[in-house]
Amino acid sequence: MTGISPNRTLIVDLPGPDLTPDQGRFLAAHGFGGVCLFARNITTPERTARLVRDLRDALGHDALVATDQEGGAVLRRLDVPLPPTPQALGVIGSGAAAREAGAVAARGLIELGINWNFAPSLDVNSNPHNPVIGERSFSADPAEVARLGVAWALGSETAGVMSSVKHFPGHGDTAQDSHLTLPTVTKPRAELEATEWLPFRAAAQAGVGSVMTAHILYPALDPQRPATLSPAALTGLLRQEWGYDGVVVTDATDMRAIADHYPRGTAAPAALAAGADAVLSCGHGQLVPHAEHARALADALAARQLDPARVAEAQDRLARAALRFPGTPRPYPPAQRGADEQATQDWAARSLRWQGTPPALDPARPVLLLAPESAALGGPYGDFLSGEALAASLRNVFPHLQVALHGGQDASAAEALLARFPGAPVLLATTGRWGVSAAEAGLATGLRRDRRPALHLALWSPETVGALGLPAIVTHGFRPVNLLALNTALATLRLHAPH
Repeated sequence: MTGISPNRTLIVDLPGPDLTPDQGRFLAAHGFGGVCLFARNITTPERTARLVRDLRDALGHDALVATDQEGGAVLRRLDVPLPPTPQALGVIGSGAAAREAGAVAARGLIELGINWNFAPSLDVNSNPHNPVIGERSFSADPAEVARLGVAWALGSETAGVMSSVKHFPGHGDTAQDSHLTLPTVTKPRAELEATEWLPFRAAAQAGVGSVMTAHILYPALDPQRPATLSPAALTGLLRQEWGYDGVVVTDATDMRAIADHYPRGTAAPAALAAGADAVLSCGHGQLVPHAEHARALADALAARQLDPARVAEAQDRLARAALRFPGTPRPYPPAQRGADEQATQDWAARSLRWQGTPPALDPARPVLLLAPESAALGGPYGDFLSGEALAASLRNVFPHLQVALHGGQDASAAEALLARFPGAPVLLATTGRWGVSAAEAGLATGLRRDRRPALHLALWSPETVGALGLPAIVTHGFRPVNLLALNTALATLRLHAPH
């Protein structure tokens, strides 16, 4: 069979914000199918748009350029209206808002020529100990995930950017991170069909442009291979049972769930043979892994371990996707951008949630802020809210704000501040994704013991509220619109707490 270019099935990454001549020659020589951009690649609009043009000059006009613009904490372009976390949209509960949020995400990408968004997550938030899903999920209710997630995906595609619902067939009910190890979900098939699989089946029926696989083992489906490499999952379930004919793309093959078992690119031919159309190769600044993936594909074809017809089918799906979502940059008119900014502010305000009875806060008197200096990152998360940035925002409401920052373990500075201002109300902030720190737990215990007026600012994970046991306000995010909504809400507590 002629015209087979297995490298067109590879989506690769790059080291930085510009395409060097050497990198351009490397891409052109290998003829990859596209590139995934990360935060390190996205700078000013002009520079990033030039990068995208350079990529297509090297790879062809039909190259797919992707990124992860999910919303909330998982965002790559930050100088445009920022969609909220899926969890915030779940709190709001509006399908129209979810659809528009997908369109907002898309408009900030297609302006630069980025035509593939690895979003949204259709994982069901059924395990509070999940290290990488949480606020990336719309709900713990599979039907709500399906309703809101499909609306988000279709909103993106209406605005010109192909969506990729993930992580098929579901990453919600595991306490392990597939970036670090191979998780296993042991639910029986009937339970999987009623929970994990329900949103993905809805997405398949709706014809969303692409589906991203999960590096998770489902013994009820395939006792030996994770979904990314499983014919039972990708061909049997997704294609044959559900009739899906869009693009199937793998999650990154450098993640240890795959790389520990399939090193040096050998996952690429295994994924294609299983039914994937595109393999995501991430080198995090190194180009060698991409060459290894290409070599593994060539070797598998030469050894007849990979059917050329299967490669041709994958290429055809990618080509059809590029025709449907051509990546021609679309202007982002100021009026539309302003409307989108207003929508994100509205969603931030509507997704705020109170728990318990907060204290009265007087702006004419000292209010104490106890907050982490920073937050741990990992997995898909690339940035966080610093304690200094939070303090700067809160001073717009409380000009006499007194601040003590901690590193997560040593709360001595916070204890000293509490002693200096006995009786002053306290704002105890949590800004991390992975539980509460020793300092935060200890401070909350002391505040409860002393019956000190206190309010917990839960600025990332809502799961921290139950752990600290204080009256709380949950923002469902830490972006500027979330801080603005928080300040507006806290202003109502200046003298009289709401009930």
